[in-house]
Amino acid sequence: MSKKKGGAKAKSNGAVATNPKARHDYEILETMEAGMVLTGSEVKSLRGGSASMRESFAIIRDGETWLIGMHIGPYAQAGYAGHEPTRTRKLLLHKDEIQRLVGKTAERGLTLVPLKVYFNHGLAKIELGLAKGKKTYDRRESLKEKDAQMQIDRAMRRRR
Repeated sequence: MSKKKGGAKAKSNGAVATNPKARHDYEILETMEAGMVLTGSEVKSLRGGSASMRESFAIIRDGETWLIGMHIGPYAQAGYAGHEPTRTRKLLLHKDEIQRLVGKTAERGLTLVPLKVYFNHGLAKIELGLAKGKKTYDRRESLKEKDAQMQIDRAMRRRR
């Protein structure tokens, strides 16, 4: 059995934390990887799998990208030098990427949604999605398609 690089408790897709509602509530048009500015206790908590992205989103303010609402649980061994669990965190993107995102979010009404957090070569990364909100009927249609696919998969497993 191989050991995961970075030592993170990983889910099956290598992610430390995922945003399960993102693909349900939004149509993801494009994805990109960004770095995160974290404190030491936040990194330790992430490696322990103590994070939630359910209510989080990203904004662009003053030419910088910020992640708002992501909860990283406190690290028990941090002592007095812990961190605030839901603080605003800076995301690291190139200036040209930020300018492109500013244009797309302003003119088309798109939003930046965090999809998952993972470790890449020991560094915490976040996958951002450029997303368009789904209407209620689109969400119902997605659920119907997902249910139909699950039924097909079950039938195929029974045939084997």
